[in-house]
Amino acid sequence: MAFSNTYAPEHLIIHLENAAKVIPLVDNAVSAFVGPYSPKSFGDYASGTSHTLPTRGYARMYSDVNTNGFLKHITSQECTADGMNNLAEIEGLDAHRNAVAVRVVIRVADIRK
Repeated sequence: MAFSNTYAPEHLIIHLENAAKVIPLVDNAVSAFVGPYSPKSFGDYASGTSHTLPTRGYARMYSDVNTNGFLKHITSQECTADGMNNLAEIEGLDAHRNAVAVRVVIRVADIRK
């Protein structure tokens, strides 16, 4: 799997006993064909696998073209004041620490009103 993840194939055929157990080890492949009954031709004719795949090792950075590429998604995160303060301190970046300090001070001031 180390070689495969470095090579980053567009098609990865995992023809092993207990092949499904290997899937968590796959970091870089576009399309994995798992087990003895899933040859690459299965993707061509039956499973609906995309044929627009990044080649030449680009699976390290990109996925296939699929409908998810046309969907909008929003990430969100939420942190507590203590968590934000601790992270800024651990990170060791002064500008980030100052941005956090201002927010913590403002929040404390809001609470005191």
